[in-house]
Amino acid sequence: MGEFTTTIETRLNQAYKGLQEATANGDDFLADTLTAEIEDLRRLAVDHGIAIER
Repeated sequence: MGEFTTTIETRLNQAYKGLQEATANGDDFLADTLTAEIEDLRRLAVDHGIAIER
């Protein structure tokens, strides 16, 4: 696995964790921001042929 793939997966994991925390805390702005980040990272992964499990 390349460094780029590892970075994308790490950032996605962090964003998903942050999204869970933001949702649990009722922080809608942060949840929206992290959702957008997740969408961007997933799109980037697809563009580069990286399979994402989530």
